[in-house]
Amino acid sequence: MKIAILVEGKTEKAFMPSLRSFLNSRLQQMPKLKPITYDGRIPKKDKLKRVVENLLTGKEAYDAVIALTDVYTGTNDFIDAADAKAKMAAWVGDNPKFFPHAAQYDFEAWLLPFWSTIQELAKHNKSVPGNQPEKVNHDKPPAKHIQEIFENGKCRDSYVKPRDAKRILEGKDLGVAAAVCPELKAFINTILALCVGELID
Repeated sequence: MKIAILVEGKTEKAFMPSLRSFLNSRLQQMPKLKPITYDGRIPKKDKLKRVVENLLTGKEAYDAVIALTDVYTGTNDFIDAADAKAKMAAWVGDNPKFFPHAAQYDFEAWLLPFWSTIQELAKHNKSVPGNQPEKVNHDKPPAKHIQEIFENGKCRDSYVKPRDAKRILEGKDLGVAAAVCPELKAFINTILALCVGELID
């Protein structure tokens, strides 16, 4: 099974080792996961459709394509994760091998369940911004909360997305985050279903 995953940038790519480790615990045979990164955001409209169709055809064709976008893209394209998924599905059209997913409101929501690690790295005891990571919204998205604790902490450094996402996730069980992040759970379950694995309840 070969799965292409369209992601926005280096942070999501840093997430791949943790994703592979989690999947490995639930699958008999690991798929080939290929993150395809874009600088800032994945394509929209007709361009997204072309990218998906190209990945699903030809000699090196993938068995499935997953698009993973943030809801918070710096534009007003998406209201929430449901809107983002509906729009991507409409842009690509009726294609059973395409699976749209969204991080609500940005990828860093999936890091918030590991707040004690974030506190350790930042050297600051700022409290977690709520117990529902995916409800931390447009007014101040999760990445801003993480940036703030790093800049206020004694680590003397700001949050560097690819470096620190990897450090936060190192050795962590993604099932912990999936339990409180429905969009993360849906994303992981799509991969598990494609590979006939045990879904997360």
